[in-house]
Amino acid sequence: MSLSDKIRQSYVIKNYTNILPYVMPYWVRALTAVLVTIPIGSADALIAWSLKPYMDVVMVEKNITKTWYIPFLIIIFSLLQSILSYVATYLNTWVGRKISNDVKIDLFNKLMRYDCAYFDKNTSGNVLFRFNYDVDTACNGLLSNLKLFTTRLFSSLSLICVLFYNSWQLALIAVAVLLGALYPLTTVRRKIKSVMDKSVFSGAEVVTHYNETFSGNKIIASYNLYDYQNMRFKATLNSVFKLGIKMVQKTGMLSPFMHFVVSLGIAGVIWVGSYLIVTNHITAGNFVSFIAALVMLYNPIKSIGNNYNNVQMSLMAMDRVFEIKDSIPQIKDKEQTYEFKQLKKHITYENVEFAYSDDKPVLKGIDLTIKAGQKIAFVGNSGGGKSTIVNLLPRFYDVTGGRICIDNVDIRNFKLSSLRDNIAVVFQDNFLFSGTIRDNILLGNPKASDEDINYALKCACLDEFVLQLEKGIDTYIGERGVLLSGGQKQRIAIARAFVKNAPIVILDEATSALDNKSERVVQQALDNLMKNRTVLIVAHRLSTIKNADKIVVVNYGKIAEIGTHNELLQKENGIYSALYKAS
Repeated sequence: MSLSDKIRQSYVIKNYTNILPYVMPYWVRALTAVLVTIPIGSADALIAWSLKPYMDVVMVEKNITKTWYIPFLIIIFSLLQSILSYVATYLNTWVGRKISNDVKIDLFNKLMRYDCAYFDKNTSGNVLFRFNYDVDTACNGLLSNLKLFTTRLFSSLSLICVLFYNSWQLALIAVAVLLGALYPLTTVRRKIKSVMDKSVFSGAEVVTHYNETFSGNKIIASYNLYDYQNMRFKATLNSVFKLGIKMVQKTGMLSPFMHFVVSLGIAGVIWVGSYLIVTNHITAGNFVSFIAALVMLYNPIKSIGNNYNNVQMSLMAMDRVFEIKDSIPQIKDKEQTYEFKQLKKHITYENVEFAYSDDKPVLKGIDLTIKAGQKIAFVGNSGGGKSTIVNLLPRFYDVTGGRICIDNVDIRNFKLSSLRDNIAVVFQDNFLFSGTIRDNILLGNPKASDEDINYALKCACLDEFVLQLEKGIDTYIGERGVLLSGGQKQRIAIARAFVKNAPIVILDEATSALDNKSERVVQQALDNLMKNRTVLIVAHRLSTIKNADKIVVVNYGKIAEIGTHNELLQKENGIYSALYKAS
C-alpha cells in the first residue's frame, strides 16, 4: 500500500470515528435506511432472473400457463421497490439533517469561543462556508449518496449472482470489465483535492462580496463604487468558473470512460454468448436473462463517476469540518483556574509585549499599575497601541510577552468566564442584536429585574427616549440597531453595561463617532457608569478625560508619559500638551 493510500485510509477511519457519536442518537433510523436498500437493490435481480423461465417457456415452448404469474410479480416487486425507495430517501434526509444540525450546533459553539485573532484573519464568507455549507455538504451529501451506493451495492451483488446463475463463463467476462471500469475511481480524490480546496476559498469570496455589499451599501452608493464592486465580483466569479472547468477537466472523462469500457463488456458478452447458445452451453432464456441483468448492472456504472465525485467532495468537506471541530482555541482556560470575584488592590501590566503577527510588534515593554477605583485614560497617536492595551485585559488577545495581573494573580490563571463577567466594555461601534431594546439590555444580565432595567435606562439617559416610543422598551430596533441613531445605540450599550454591574469598565473610544449634542448626552451616561468603578478609557477627544486620575500617553507601542491632566500640560515639549493644544 502506497503512502498516499495509507494517508487516505487513515482520513476515512478518522472521519467515521468523528461522525459516529453524531450518528448514534439516530442509529435505529440510520440502520433502517440502510437495511431497506437491500430489497430495493435485490428487486432488480428478481426481474432479470424471471426473464429466463419466461423466455424458455413462452418464447420457445409457446406455453403461457406456466408463467402467468411473472408479470404480476414484476408489478408487485416494482411497487414494493418504489415504496421502500421513498422510505429510504425520507429516513436518509431525516437522519442527515439531524446530524447536520447537531454538528452545526457544536461548530457554532466553538465559533463563538474563538479568539479575536481568528476573526481578524478570516472573512465572513470563509466562516459561513466552513461552519455552515461544509457541514451540509458533508452530512446531507454523504448520507444521500449513501442510499444510492448501498442500493447499487446490493443490486450489483444480486445481479452478479444472476449472471453466474445463467453462465459462469459470461459472468467472468462481465465482472472483469466491471472492475476495469471502476478502477479510475481510485484516483479521483487525489485529482480533485487541490481544486476542491481552491473552490471552497473562491466560493467563500463570493459570499464575502454579498456580505460586504449588504453591510457597506451606503459606502458603495456615496462613493459610486458600483463599477468597482462589480469588477471585483466578476473577477471572483471568473475564478470560480475556471476552477469548475478544471474540475471537469480532471474528472469529466470518468463517466465517458466507464461508458466506453461497459460497452466493450456488452459487446464481448454478446460475441461469446452467441457462441455458447449455438453450442448449446446456455439457452436463449439464459442469454436474455443474462443480458437484462448485465444492462441493469452496467447502466448505473456509466453515471457512477459523477456520484462518486460528490461522495469525495462530501468526504473532503467532512475533513474540513472535523479539522475545525478538533481545533483548540488559542485563548482558553488552564487546567487549574481561580474564580475572579472582585478587584481589591490593583491591576498591573508587567513588561507586557504583544504582536498581532510575529514581525509586527504593537506593544513593547508596557509597565503600568492601575489602583482599584481609579479612572485611567489612554491617549496617543492612531495605531500606537491604546486599544490593544485595554483589549488584553479581558483576554480578547493574550500577551506575547510579560503578564497582566489582578491583585498579583496572572489573569491567565483566572477562569475566563469569571474574568469577563467582571469587566463591562463599551466600544466605539457597539454591536446591537436584532430584537428589542429590552433584549439588548438584558444581554448584560439576563436575570436583571424590571427595577434594574429602569435604573439602567435612567443612568444611561435613555428613559425619556424610551417613554416617547409607542412600545417603549419592547420596541424592535432592527438588525444591528439600524433604526436607531449613533447616540441611542451607545446609550443602549451603556445601559447593558449598567445591568452587568461589573467592577471594571473599559470605554474604547465610546464617544469618538458622535456629534457634539449626542456626545454630551452619552458622556453624562458614561459619567454615571464610571462611578465607584475601576475604569480604563481609550480617548479620542481629550476634553472628555480632564478629570481622569491618571492619563497614559501611548506612542508607538510604548508608554511615553504618565500623569494627571494638569501635570502633563506643564511638561515642556510634552506629547500630551501638543495633542491637547492641537485638539
